[in-house]
Amino acid sequence: MQDKTKRDPRRGEAWLCEAGVRPTRQRVALATLLVGDGHDRHVTAESLFAAARDAGEKVSLATVYNTLRAFCQAGLMQEVTVDGSRSYFDTNMNEHPHFFWEDQGALTDAPSDELKIARLPKAPEGMEIASVDVVIRLRPKLQSSH
Repeated sequence: MQDKTKRDPRRGEAWLCEAGVRPTRQRVALATLLVGDGHDRHVTAESLFAAARDAGEKVSLATVYNTLRAFCQAGLMQEVTVDGSRSYFDTNMNEHPHFFWEDQGALTDAPSDELKIARLPKAPEGMEIASVDVVIRLRPKLQSSH
């Protein structure tokens, strides 16, 4: 996920404290993996679990899922659902579109300044639009035979 030498646990702990999230040892460890080098991340629970295990952290996959959901509820991350069975968690809280690389199963930021949404449908009675998620699916072009 990232080079261990560049992670700063103080950055992970500060990230949690700024959002009012209690900085337990496991939360700080996961937060450090997510923001310890100052860069935004797109992770699945499974990829964060593997990174934690590689870093020597003793944490269960269930704890990783619960922690990611807690980070989302605290406004630290957003969940991006690519299909009904796969969710990614993004530390970039600015509204922005994503590219989903189908052949790699990876999610990356897409350039916001190139996206233009001219109009949205009206929300149903008694509802308001909370956000708009744009996921642009990418796949390699098929090679032409001529």
